[in-house]
Amino acid sequence: MRLLLVEDDHKLGPRLASDLKKSGYAVDLVDTGVDAEFMGNEIPYDVVVLDLGLPDISGLDVLKKWRSHGNSLPVLILTARDDWQERVDGFQAGADDYLGKPFHFQELLERLNALVRRSKKKVGSAFSVAGIKIDENKQTVTTKDQQDHALTGIEFRLLRYMMMHQGEVLSKIQLMEHVYDDASDKDSNVIEVYIRRLRNILGNGVITTKRGQGYIFRGLQ
Repeated sequence: MRLLLVEDDHKLGPRLASDLKKSGYAVDLVDTGVDAEFMGNEIPYDVVVLDLGLPDISGLDVLKKWRSHGNSLPVLILTARDDWQERVDGFQAGADDYLGKPFHFQELLERLNALVRRSKKKVGSAFSVAGIKIDENKQTVTTKDQQDHALTGIEFRLLRYMMMHQGEVLSKIQLMEHVYDDASDKDSNVIEVYIRRLRNILGNGVITTKRGQGYIFRGLQ
């Protein structure tokens, strides 16, 4: 899953980005409202963490502009301000959740995971799709023989995204957009390698190929 982190605190931003990457997200970090507005409209993020106190355009205005363009990506507002009216304004502008600073990282992570699951109509941190069970906290997958398998960061992001989109044809480009951040070297051929690894773990028929179009997560038949 790909996440846009909008945070102008030059200590907090990189630290959060690092922790979120370790927790299974491909993270792009920006520190201005202008960059946030552009990237949020141009890149198909799965979720956004948006600070309100930005140096140029306020986070609230960025959110309003996204929503005015029909951009419905899930947004969690992060702010040091403790004003109930501002919280109301944020929700009215289209925010999906709100977390005040200071905060515990684990709470932020659980809120983000819940937002993503809710947007894809999945429930629980350990959710099952077509006989395959994935645990977001442990970054593991349970196969039909009830064996748990640890996943690498890319394997976890790739499988989670495919499970969230069961039955859909997912192109290599689409998969790259959601499992790599903007700073990564993107090679569509590498996606084939990770798909092969997941097939070795999950067994035949779980992930199929539609020639010339992409991959389909079908689950167990």
